[in-house]
Amino acid sequence: MKNIFHNPVAFTPLPVTIITSLVYIALIVSLLVVHHTVPEAPSNLTGTNLTEAWLDLQTLSNGFHPFNTRRNDYIRDWLLQRITAIVTENGVPSGSYPSFGGTLEDLHESSESAPVVIFSDNVSNVSFQFDQKGNAPVPSVYFEGTNIIVYIRGSEDDPDDWFSTNKQPKGKGGVLVNAHYDSVSIGFGATDDGVGVISVLQLIKYFSSKGQQPKKGIVALLNNGEEDYLNGALAFGVHPISKFPHTFLNLEGAGAGGRATLFRSTDTEITRYYQSSKYPFGAVVSGDAFKRGVIRSDTDYSVFTKEYGMRGLDVAFMEPRARYHTSQDDMRHTSKASLHHMLSAALSTVQGLTSDTSSTFEGKNPEKGKVASGKGSSGVWFDLFGNAMAVFRLRTLFALSVTLLVVAPLSLIIIGAILFKVDKLYLFTSYKHHHHAEGDDSVPTKGWRGVFRWPIAFILATAAIVGLAFLVSDVNPYILSSSQYSVWSMMISAWVFVAWFCTRTADFFRPTAFQRAYNLLWAFIVGWLILIVITVFERNPKLAGGYPMAFYFACIFLATTIAFLEQFSLPRKSAYADEIEGTMPAEHPTERSRHGSISSTRLMAPSEEEDVLNNNPEAGEDNDDPTETTSLLRGAGPRTFKKSHTSPHRPAAEDDESPKAKHQRQVYGLEQPWSHALPSSLWLLEFLILAPFPLILLGQLSLLATTATNQTLADGNSPLFLYIGIAILSVLLFAPLGPFLHRYTYHIPLFLMLVFAGTTIYNLTAFPFSANNRLKLYFVQEVDLDSGLNTVSLTGIDPETGPFLKDAIASLPSSAGQTPSCTPSKRRRDLTECSWYGLPPRVVPNTHPDIPPETGYGDWLTFNATRAPDGATSARFRVSGLETRACKILFNRPISDFTVAGADERSRLRKVSEHGATELRWWSRTWEKEIDVTVRWEAGDGDEGDGLDGRVVCLWSDANEPGVIPALDEARRFAPIWVAIANAGQGLVEGSKAFFI
Repeated sequence: MKNIFHNPVAFTPLPVTIITSLVYIALIVSLLVVHHTVPEAPSNLTGTNLTEAWLDLQTLSNGFHPFNTRRNDYIRDWLLQRITAIVTENGVPSGSYPSFGGTLEDLHESSESAPVVIFSDNVSNVSFQFDQKGNAPVPSVYFEGTNIIVYIRGSEDDPDDWFSTNKQPKGKGGVLVNAHYDSVSIGFGATDDGVGVISVLQLIKYFSSKGQQPKKGIVALLNNGEEDYLNGALAFGVHPISKFPHTFLNLEGAGAGGRATLFRSTDTEITRYYQSSKYPFGAVVSGDAFKRGVIRSDTDYSVFTKEYGMRGLDVAFMEPRARYHTSQDDMRHTSKASLHHMLSAALSTVQGLTSDTSSTFEGKNPEKGKVASGKGSSGVWFDLFGNAMAVFRLRTLFALSVTLLVVAPLSLIIIGAILFKVDKLYLFTSYKHHHHAEGDDSVPTKGWRGVFRWPIAFILATAAIVGLAFLVSDVNPYILSSSQYSVWSMMISAWVFVAWFCTRTADFFRPTAFQRAYNLLWAFIVGWLILIVITVFERNPKLAGGYPMAFYFACIFLATTIAFLEQFSLPRKSAYADEIEGTMPAEHPTERSRHGSISSTRLMAPSEEEDVLNNNPEAGEDNDDPTETTSLLRGAGPRTFKKSHTSPHRPAAEDDESPKAKHQRQVYGLEQPWSHALPSSLWLLEFLILAPFPLILLGQLSLLATTATNQTLADGNSPLFLYIGIAILSVLLFAPLGPFLHRYTYHIPLFLMLVFAGTTIYNLTAFPFSANNRLKLYFVQEVDLDSGLNTVSLTGIDPETGPFLKDAIASLPSSAGQTPSCTPSKRRRDLTECSWYGLPPRVVPNTHPDIPPETGYGDWLTFNATRAPDGATSARFRVSGLETRACKILFNRPISDFTVAGADERSRLRKVSEHGATELRWWSRTWEKEIDVTVRWEAGDGDEGDGLDGRVVCLWSDANEPGVIPALDEARRFAPIWVAIANAGQGLVEGSKAFFI
């Protein structure tokens, strides 16, 4: 065998430690850089103007603009002006409808030839129910839309204005691009959804310019009211042009800055168009998270797919979640690079969709109220370092999984059978029976040694970090919100150190050349079982998020196959037995006459250690300096020997020494003598197959999952669930090191032990929130307009799990001397709402602070409730509020139906759940408008004359002017720096009056 002293990739401690560590460090650093940096924005994207877009974003986000504010009207007018200016600058003829109900005379020019038509929709209204979950009543809604719709005619579109006469569109359907221009009550809306809105403006600029007319028409929708339950997208369904698009791209923001992520996609075919973007980013696991309810928020994507039958994409910013829906959703916390990232992805996606004139997105016999967009195939997608994206069908992944489940074990069984046939299967064999002239012997091969070593080490290491997950979730559960990488470092360092200690200790006492092979074999068995589960979920309910495990198992299979094939380099076991027996000392003839047991055949034979010592007269001396390959037992007793005898790094032996002595000098340490024939460098191929690709896939997935969920603890998510998830991912990420850990030097594991100690102390003791990672507390002020009594409420995580909510309330001057009343929140699931008497609001002008509340508040809301004259179970409400256009009625018994005077009853949506509604909300486009609504309820047995009671409520949401809501100003001014104030519901102030009829 060639001397391997100069082999830089031999399976010895130094190469193994250095190579594996460098590969892991390089890949992890690369993943972190990609995840937390955004590609630099060019000066301009062809056909767009990034500088202009940035200035527009500054205008849009220069104040809070929820639906129920005057600034929302200002933003709408500004958007119409910008769209008109863009189209005019491009020199393209355009038509403009005040509403879809207009006539051809309403057009500024003849729109039959106009490439661009602008709809200022002030007519659409819609009634609908919330999504039904369980058997409980859900709220019903009446909404008057104020959407802005821009139709860019395609070169292959119908030249007629079919939408003006409510005809069905012709052709193969267009492409919808959507963003919402309203914000939450206490958010500037720079990212949610300002960047999306500005991207839509730039798409209008690009596709309305000369020479850029798309083949298929584009509908650019800027909807209003998304934050109040996707109202704008639902109102869009009433407009005739909603029948035209078959595909869509929804632009959203659920964070503040960073990269725009592909959140969801309906199918493989449409995802391929996003794949063409320059910097694709995202993974299908986020779509699975929405399906399973892990991500609780929703977007207009749901409306377009469920209600209208379109096929499309949901692209959104996703981090940091702590800035989402807060005052930090502003220009300061986004960037031109983020704007460019979303805009460039939107442009390339829409270019591809509008150029596709095939029948891919055409179908037949759609469901009532839905477009005939056809049916796509479930897909799998994931990006690679933010520069490329893999997209393929779920059925392909399923076929791959099934193939691996069948082919992989059969392949190993066949290889094992061949090894057995050629007498080279050293795995699972302890002895080789040897027949010779003097009798039969059993020559030890020690092939079983180490077979259970890795399962024990794996279980102990995994149990350690699962225990840490329970410990941290119990002692300091919210540390993940601000210090996710400290938690990751704790989990990873603990697992690697414990796994190394177990495997290294076992290797020290019972060395074996098969530790790597057995480790891979155990990984194969566990991976095969996991793949069975993943494959079942791929089939039903068609969850594709398990794709990393299919590739992971494929890598394990290939590495295990190489480990099996390595045994073909070993001598036949019979030849090995002959060689061993042939080297036994001649001065022990009696041993030749003993048969059967290892004790009889090997009693007088020298042990492996003695054999080494017998060939080394200086073995008792210990003059060499210790190195990383020196045995841990060096320095005492008969097991002490020089470096040249405990590693394979030894010059060629003398010609007259025995074959066994030669071989012993060519094995590592005290491993089995036959291991001299194993290739010394194949471990590197196994590692490069086993580790990098799974690390890339799982690393991206881990970063995506962590940044999407680590700050959702303030929303009531279970901390333990997240910590267990990190523990599992830590195991999966570093399990590929398992076959090589026993060769590690002590330096890195000891360093990781120090990291573990430091991060554990930090994670258990550090304060979990900071100015950059704030805890969200949700604000609402409720006023009884009959009595003038008002209460201020902050909603947050349960005070029993941490003092944060009560500490924040205690910092407010108005709460001094009061004991807040805390109850489970009815507005936000799994959170606690604490209330106290607060500063009176001044949301209606001319209310003097010295006027008694019962006098000053009485006129804020007026209503009249009358029951049908025949005593039937129906009643008529007339409600109006000052300085508001949003009200609701709360019923103490469910209503079964309602009708709003003047409302459009053509809606394709159901108005009231089959279980009724205990809340009826409405938003008007007109300020202080009186809403006339008739409600009906079901009578119980013999209860035809039963009445109806509840409360009439109006909402106020404008926090732009200081002093209008003093309690909110106080909370924002005096709350700790680690607190972010957000709105608990649609209104910041809710004023109510009781009714009984």
